[in-house]
Amino acid sequence: MPRVVVHVMPKPEILDPQGKAVAAALPRLGFEGIASVRQGKRFELEVEGEITDEVLASLREAAETLLSNPVIEDVVSIEVEDPSAKGAA
Repeated sequence: MPRVVVHVMPKPEILDPQGKAVAAALPRLGFEGIASVRQGKRFELEVEGEITDEVLASLREAAETLLSNPVIEDVVSIEVEDPSAKGAA
């Protein structure tokens, strides 16, 4: 079954306390040189049948109305994942 991956991130003007907490913890754990962190969401949707332009348009609408909160989040990408890459690292 084809898989579509949707990435949702907080809008740039929205505070991201989880991202700030991760950014503060990284140097304490020895990871240097990271200027900032923003934390978002990833959704994996398995789709029945072929992925057409109409299916992608419908998924974008679902992402913008249900998977994200349009007041504070942006849908930053919708990608079709290669089903043959399941075993790849």
